[in-house]
Amino acid sequence: MWGIKRLGLLAALVVVGLAPAAAAQAAAQPSTQDTQYLQAVHQVNLFEITAGNLAQQKGQNQQVKDLGKMFVTDHTQLDQTVTSTAQQLNVQLPADPTADQQKVLDKLNGLNGAQFDKAWVTAQLAGHVQAIQATQTEISQGSEQSVVQLAQDALPVLQAHYDALVALAQTLGVPVPQTSASGTPSPGGTTSPAPGGTESSAPGGTGTEEPAPGTTETPAPAQS
Repeated sequence: MWGIKRLGLLAALVVVGLAPAAAAQAAAQPSTQDTQYLQAVHQVNLFEITAGNLAQQKGQNQQVKDLGKMFVTDHTQLDQTVTSTAQQLNVQLPADPTADQQKVLDKLNGLNGAQFDKAWVTAQLAGHVQAIQATQTEISQGSEQSVVQLAQDALPVLQAHYDALVALAQTLGVPVPQTSASGTPSPGGTTSPAPGGTESSAPGGTGTEEPAPGTTETPAPAQS
């Protein structure tokens, strides 16, 4: 009898021991915000890696080439974390950039020299503003800690990219989106294309698309 009771007690302890682990696993369910951010930032990375390679191949300005190389390195590293996090949370990631991002890549692929440089910087400024805004939204509204941590780690990288782009844009005479006093892109200060997305004032045309998860589209300030 005591043997049976002991077995029963051990079984109960095993069940109790497993309960917290099962509860933790059940709790690790990404919200819609978390899921959309992972998908959006993955598409940002796909776009940035391709655009960075184009910059190295087609850029005339050496700083464009150098930034393109840095973006490829940084976004490849970021995407490794995005991919592993998505796998852990069973989030399905898109296989390609968004349709609007692909339009930008196609357009850039048809440009050369100084025209390419300006269009590339314009597209990168718009894309990084939106990526930063989406990342800030995940940090403030995300519920899954691993995704929030990913966003917190990504934000300074994206901000450093944006700051470098602003300096280059001023050199090339490319319009810079309005920013807040802290230097962070202001949510109300610029148009909001999808992450990594379409330039709003590149030579030869404009792009229109839906804003990224967690952001709202606001009109651009009038250009004089």
